[in-house]
Amino acid sequence: MDHKAGIFPAQANGPTISCESNTQWLGNFNPEGKVDLKHLLGDGTYNPMIADDIIAAPYARGKKFTMNPADPYNKVTVRSEIGDLILYDGRMNHNNGWFVLRTEIPAGVSRNAIKWVITPNVVKDWLYTPVVQTSQVGYHPDQPKMAVIELDSRDKQISEPALYKITDTDEELILDGEAQEWGKFLRYNYLRFDFSSIREEGLYQVHYGESVSPVFRIAEDIYERGVWQPELEYFLPIQMCHMRVNEKYRVWHDLCHMDDARMAPVNLSHIDGYSSGASTLTKYQPGDIVPGLTIGGWHDAGDYDLRVESQAGEAYILALAYEHFGIDYDATTIDHHKRVTEIHQPDGKPDLLQQVENGALTVVAGYRALGRLYRGIICNSVRQYVHLGDASAHTDNVTGNEDDRWVFTEDNPYRELTTAAQLSAISRVLKNFNDTLSTQALDAAKELYRITRTDERTKGAKIHAAVELYLTTGDSSYKEYVLAEQDYIVQHIDRLGWFIGRFDKAVNDKKFSQSMRKALVTVRDQYEKMKLQTPYGVPEDRGNLSSGSWDVQTLGYYYCFLQDAYPDLFTPDYIFNAINFILGCHPGSNTVSFASGIGANSATVAYGVNRADGSYIPGGVTPGTVLIRPDLPELVPYPFIWQEGEYCMGGRGFLLYVYGVGCPEDTK
Repeated sequence: MDHKAGIFPAQANGPTISCESNTQWLGNFNPEGKVDLKHLLGDGTYNPMIADDIIAAPYARGKKFTMNPADPYNKVTVRSEIGDLILYDGRMNHNNGWFVLRTEIPAGVSRNAIKWVITPNVVKDWLYTPVVQTSQVGYHPDQPKMAVIELDSRDKQISEPALYKITDTDEELILDGEAQEWGKFLRYNYLRFDFSSIREEGLYQVHYGESVSPVFRIAEDIYERGVWQPELEYFLPIQMCHMRVNEKYRVWHDLCHMDDARMAPVNLSHIDGYSSGASTLTKYQPGDIVPGLTIGGWHDAGDYDLRVESQAGEAYILALAYEHFGIDYDATTIDHHKRVTEIHQPDGKPDLLQQVENGALTVVAGYRALGRLYRGIICNSVRQYVHLGDASAHTDNVTGNEDDRWVFTEDNPYRELTTAAQLSAISRVLKNFNDTLSTQALDAAKELYRITRTDERTKGAKIHAAVELYLTTGDSSYKEYVLAEQDYIVQHIDRLGWFIGRFDKAVNDKKFSQSMRKALVTVRDQYEKMKLQTPYGVPEDRGNLSSGSWDVQTLGYYYCFLQDAYPDLFTPDYIFNAINFILGCHPGSNTVSFASGIGANSATVAYGVNRADGSYIPGGVTPGTVLIRPDLPELVPYPFIWQEGEYCMGGRGFLLYVYGVGCPEDTK
């Protein structure tokens, strides 16, 4: 800054200074008057909604600021022609803040108050270094194997890629030749290098000029250790609510939220999108303690709330995985009576079933306590909402005071019918494991199916519920309802087809089956078109804050069921494309696996409840690369960029399905 030099510190440092607070200019956060200002403003101590009356003393003040002066590729200069430039550290006010360069607007000035000249440093003749993108985990010998090479669109020097096998003594050239030109996508040109013919086990690396891919394996057992397992071994146990979670010497979090929950106020809009109407829709009045909610559930992503769709949805995914593959993997002790989880301490019970049970416990307990599904359970103040650290410190675990979480309800037929479908499948796999919970889940599913009103918007969800109820009970009334809606299913086969296949196989109705197979040709063709949209064989996403990874996972998850039910219509290719995309073969120079701790290089700075530590939770899957308008892929290793790094519950659990597709008999 002018003639003063400095460095950016790794953490916010004092001294602090006091400023006039912006509280006096606090706006109306909700014009309809539903917002609770106490909920926003707290008790008058630190408040993240304001957080402006105590700040870090500025590092520098002047007229000309140069960042990264020693780095020609990242050097930027800002010169102020009106007013001083002031460099602050915004992390002093907010843990998720960053450095702030600003000029203060003079009082009474409304035009030409600030004028900056921002000058990037330009390196003449610069070209983007080619990036070789492959799976960070590797490949099964029988699966397709494709490296994607990302090039500057101005780069005319096309080289030949080569595959090398790495041994304990040397590198051996295994395959070389021309790459297939895919064309332009985003701001780059792309080549593809197919080495599917290579089946010999070992370590490999793809070279392209001076660029190389990560080292990866080809092996029969590529998916048998450390790929889908960390989700069961780490992520799901660590996210468990109402439990103490230990990992040998480490305590991930102590017993938490034993003061759940009080009935939320009516006519309220919550900071995280929850809202309530004029009634609680239950026998409980606002502020009443709702008993029976201190059991089961997973903290949702980087938050500590329990959303019904996350709880039922995650348990459903796990239930179908167990039903589909029968995975009796056991690496964890889960004791809901003692409220203790011990990671890497087997207890003789399948971890998948124990986690299905954990999700079912909170949904069923909520239904039995409230007489309906809860919308969610969440903290009641902004100070709690931004909590970073041990979940046990989120509330005081003493029931009936101001820090208890609130439980919200809603009238949402679509969600109620979807949850009915999920509880039906959950009931199926819990039979003979936890018969009481299995029965309670099925009873809730049947009642939701019976009492929930249906219209054109919710009919697909009712068909879903009927399918799962039939598969669970064998009751012909559910079968007849689905068969009677054949025309509707055909019209909406793109969003219903993934679960219809299991019903089709179970009922073996020739007319229905022929109708489904004919309609599913359209779905197959849609997937084939989507595979052509990008060099990665997955759909294009040109969003800004929306990542393509979650869509890729969702579509991959649906496709698993389509391919299993109709293998003559759906080849396994899209499944592998989606897996490889998540595991490192995706746009941008940062080729990490989106699944933390999975693969040679993965997202180890991510947005979970651990984000203040700049660390990761093994098995958590992030959204991954986002597109900054118009066409810049970005994946920054920074813990507070939620849209690139946030773990979420209730996603598609897609990595669990590599258990099946990794087996040679299935890839055929």
